[in-house]
Amino acid sequence: MTGASDVERDTVRDRLDRLTIYRWWRRKVVAPVDHETVVARIIDESGWSPRYAFMTMMSAGIAVLGLLLSSPAVVIGAMLISPLMSPILGFGFSLALFDFAEMRRSLKALIIGTVAAVAFTALIVTLSPLQAPTSEIVARTRPNLFDLAVALFAALAGSFAVIRGRGETIVGVAIATALMPPLAVVGYGLATWNLPVLGGAFALFVTNFITIALSATVMARYYGFGHHLSSRQTWAQTIVLLLVFVAMAVPLALSLGRIAREALAVSQVRSLLNDRYGSDARVTQLEIDFDRTPIEIRSVVIAPRGRTQKGAALQPSIEKMLGRPVRLDVDQVMLDAGAGAIDAQREEMRQAGEQSKAEAQRATALARMVALITGVAPDDIVIDRDHHRATAAALALPGATVATYRILEQRAAAEADGWDVAIIPPQGPLPEITFADNVDTLDAAGRAAVLTSAWAAKRWNAPALAVPGLPRGPASAQPGLAERRGRAIAAILAAEEVDSAPAAPAGQRFVLTISTGNPL
Repeated sequence: MTGASDVERDTVRDRLDRLTIYRWWRRKVVAPVDHETVVARIIDESGWSPRYAFMTMMSAGIAVLGLLLSSPAVVIGAMLISPLMSPILGFGFSLALFDFAEMRRSLKALIIGTVAAVAFTALIVTLSPLQAPTSEIVARTRPNLFDLAVALFAALAGSFAVIRGRGETIVGVAIATALMPPLAVVGYGLATWNLPVLGGAFALFVTNFITIALSATVMARYYGFGHHLSSRQTWAQTIVLLLVFVAMAVPLALSLGRIAREALAVSQVRSLLNDRYGSDARVTQLEIDFDRTPIEIRSVVIAPRGRTQKGAALQPSIEKMLGRPVRLDVDQVMLDAGAGAIDAQREEMRQAGEQSKAEAQRATALARMVALITGVAPDDIVIDRDHHRATAAALALPGATVATYRILEQRAAAEADGWDVAIIPPQGPLPEITFADNVDTLDAAGRAAVLTSAWAAKRWNAPALAVPGLPRGPASAQPGLAERRGRAIAAILAAEEVDSAPAAPAGQRFVLTISTGNPL
């Protein structure tokens, strides 16, 4: 009996403790808040209006200009006039209240603002002479767990400010900082058709939007909004919130892990270079492009004369340390003993100038060579020094076929050490693909013709090549000779990442031609 009494006393004590906490929460947290006024203000400000759309576009325009100029001050200035906080907080509070009418209204305003901001920024980038990706742009293309934390803290502060009526404007700037720059980068990616930038920035925007909205929901419930909901609805809210945060946190944590590994790799490479060149050396510049295969490493090292290192000797050590193949490019600034920092800077500037001059001379020589091959003026050759790529639209040379231009490109690329050469041939008939009689496999000549056609399709940005014999509907269970030949060609095109389509009777561009001893 005594044991049972102890259990009953513990149960009663737990209930009293919970009741005490509940009463404290109702008296200290919920009671001071004027719920009706807060909800009315949120509903009044969370909808769409012409002023809201105009201010969103102006904020996006200032933000994208700040990104293109790589000016954090201008980007922050854009946040001061951004009205994006209102519809997102409206969406978050509507989730807490299960108010679906307000949810639709807030989402409509957010969608209108998002589309207006992206379209306006894309227009500005299209008209701008500055379109190179800056550090401010690149920084918003790789969302990670820290970005989620920034959005979370901004949303908690914003919800608190709205509920308690303190500092909404300043907190609105913080929320806009998490939303408007990614939107501006989405517009930049759309204007430049840079899909990795567009996708990364859009992922960051969606992550921040969901985090801010759900954080607002949590704060709203904490301050007593939605207390009329049933326990079933409350549990449903809790489970959904937890699942969404976990679903976002996992990939963002993986992204943060990748960034941490890359930062560690940079530190390891810098340490290795310092060890090899000695304690008197200084690594003044180190850039590593992890997205390329092999990894590209560019560095500038200032070291005493006599400590020269060969890149061929350094590269194997770096490859072993990173566990991946690398391409190392080290510029060495060698100084006499006793040279000071000013001498080092002068020598670095001198060698950098010589290197830039040599690079310009090399690009000019390459442009002249490609111009000679393609029959165009050297000024018409597009030279991309950052990516070491030369592109030229060739003139129609007498007697030249598509295969001729491909061979010319291969020869030019062989002579342009370290540069990619792309020659765009004039549009004309594709090479004829030959099969032997009653044979559905390609010989070396036929395969070469298909590869040449795939090359031309890429240079022309052709959406697909029309292949005779391919069925318009489902593949036949027992295909005939023509269909088997079409499939053989389509398989080679697919390996070259070129789409295939059934050949139309007339009027279709980029159509392959198949010939045999006997016509099909």
